[in-house]
Amino acid sequence: MPLIALGLNHQTAPLAFRERVAIDGGQMPDALAALRGVDGVEEAALLSTCNRTEIYAQVAEGKEAGVAVWLAEHHQLTPEALSGYLYQHSDDAAVRHLFRVATGLDSLILGEPQILGQVKDAWQAARDAKALRSPLDRLFQQTFAVAKRVRTDTRIGAHPVSVAFAAVRLARQTFTDLERATVMLIGAGDTIELAARHLVDAKVQRLLVANRTPEHAQALATRHGGYALPLSELSRHLPEADIVISATASREPILRRDAVQAALRTRKHKPMLLLDLAVPRDIAPDVATLADVYLYTVDDLEQVIEENRASRREAAQQAEAIIELQVEHYMAWWRAQGRQDTLRQLRTRGENERDRALADAREQLQRGQDPSDVLERLAHQLTNRLLHAPSTALRQAALTGDAELLRAAERLYDSDDDSKPAA
Repeated sequence: MPLIALGLNHQTAPLAFRERVAIDGGQMPDALAALRGVDGVEEAALLSTCNRTEIYAQVAEGKEAGVAVWLAEHHQLTPEALSGYLYQHSDDAAVRHLFRVATGLDSLILGEPQILGQVKDAWQAARDAKALRSPLDRLFQQTFAVAKRVRTDTRIGAHPVSVAFAAVRLARQTFTDLERATVMLIGAGDTIELAARHLVDAKVQRLLVANRTPEHAQALATRHGGYALPLSELSRHLPEADIVISATASREPILRRDAVQAALRTRKHKPMLLLDLAVPRDIAPDVATLADVYLYTVDDLEQVIEENRASRREAAQQAEAIIELQVEHYMAWWRAQGRQDTLRQLRTRGENERDRALADAREQLQRGQDPSDVLERLAHQLTNRLLHAPSTALRQAALTGDAELLRAAERLYDSDDDSKPAA
């Protein structure tokens, strides 16, 4: 019974399409129930973030295509419209993919830690919906152990590799207590979104979000517990900001020297940290000449970022080695479960044949037949029924030259044991 990982992510689909197939927390129980109702789906979990929507499922042989059809229909898309963005992994490749996702090796930002929490949320949602059975539940639990080991045994999370993370790290070094700082974010794109996440993680006291489109500012502020304001009110609120992080697509500077100088006067020259992450620059270069202003641009951060990228790439190689070993461990357990299923099926079949033969014997006794004859027929009938299938298979193996099956049968029945004296 195949184990599959199917989905799309930032590498295969544009943001607009990822948004279209995203499944938020409130929709998750109904989505899981619908997915479990798909023909052939034995168990399933759904992972949906801003960068990916993925299904992990164990399905009946030959029923894998139904999962992709469900994902398309659930979002009112045709399978053809979705297929160009999808990837699918099976068995050990699916296990490897989940391990890489949870450790941040498949993330937009190599080694980013937030994804592990999102994977845990997906597992808990599937558990709550009773959509998991033993194989997938064990896979997720082993995934968490793998992610912990990668974090412990490598330095993949030790250094910032995004401009936003580096900026917030610099802000923490400058303002040792961000819990008492007010930060103003200018813009609402991916860089500012990442900066907002890192600031919330750092428990910043107050977050202001300014953007040319008020709706975008409000959406970002709502997600991160901040306050939105239109760009036209930037100068009025600038004195409140201890730290300003700006990353817009403007072709001209948004913050000029006179506006910052006025803000400093209102602040009684309490220092300000300005981090300009935009290209072209959002903050006029001559702002750096003001006393009590510390201005850094993306170039100032790039050297540190590149050094950290190299460090993470090296750590990622170590992480991949850990993952490969753990994939082998999980697959060994999974294959053993399959063999136990075969053993259970063999035992069940034997017990059924026994019950049939015993029922026949009891019926013969009730008809008054000689007990000795009944017992003899019972032994003969039971022997034939139990040995018919393996005997047929072994005869066919002898005809086709299937030496592997013949050797397995010799090991299984160990024919030499009959000639050995009893201990």
